[in-house]
Amino acid sequence: MKPTNVVVLIGAGSIGQAIARRVSAGKYVLMADLRQDNLDAAAKIFRDAGFAVSTAIVDVSSRASVHALAEKAAALGPLVGVIHAAGLSPSQATPGAILKVDLYGTALVLEEFGNVIASGGAGVVIASQSGHRLPALTPAQDKALATTPVDELLALPMLQPDQVKDPLHAYQVSKRGNSLRVMAEAVRWGKRGARVNTISPGIIITPLANDELSGPRGDDYRRMMQLCPAGRAGTPDEVGTVGALLMGPDGAFITGSDFLMDGGVTASYWYGELAPK
Repeated sequence: MKPTNVVVLIGAGSIGQAIARRVSAGKYVLMADLRQDNLDAAAKIFRDAGFAVSTAIVDVSSRASVHALAEKAAALGPLVGVIHAAGLSPSQATPGAILKVDLYGTALVLEEFGNVIASGGAGVVIASQSGHRLPALTPAQDKALATTPVDELLALPMLQPDQVKDPLHAYQVSKRGNSLRVMAEAVRWGKRGARVNTISPGIIITPLANDELSGPRGDDYRRMMQLCPAGRAGTPDEVGTVGALLMGPDGAFITGSDFLMDGGVTASYWYGELAPK
């Protein structure tokens, strides 16, 4: 019997689920999250829709945990898809925690799953529009975020507490780092015949976004939605459509790229009504 192809979803939230539903028909889905209640809820939705699913607890900030998940995924069958959608928002954690989960954790996932991805496989990492609003870094800083060995990443001078002083800055640096890291990892994944890209969504209505809307930056978020060219927030299904393109045969020539989909918020931030005063 032919082994079943495997898709791993890390972070069982709305965006990750939307992508996984689009790309996992006829495949086995391994869902991983830090919280069992998140996994149970997501797995029920998928099973009720006819998907074959199992679950695993993972802490993306722990190499041992991510390594164990990668080994488990590879043991199930050919690993053809990796969707990394786990992360912390600026209203949920301290700068140090955000850097450890969103920046270091993503680098860990890319390294460990890049070691087991099957030929013809593809990965998508969920970054953020916030990475596009960070001012330009130096070429040396870009290269450091992209290529510093994973276990040395958090020791970079640019990431120390005297340089990254608030959660939003930590989030912006992390998400910029995600897209740079994916660009570098695309070279390594390509040697295995696999591809990997980032999607940088804007305000997508999810539980995480609702935390932000009810948090200290809620008014800023509502202003972004009102003044951006699209005039609204996005939906997880819209991100799912882009994810399906990037992971499917129509995206076979796309790797190492970042796709900004924010309704034009970043365009308005740099050149329109959302520009800082």
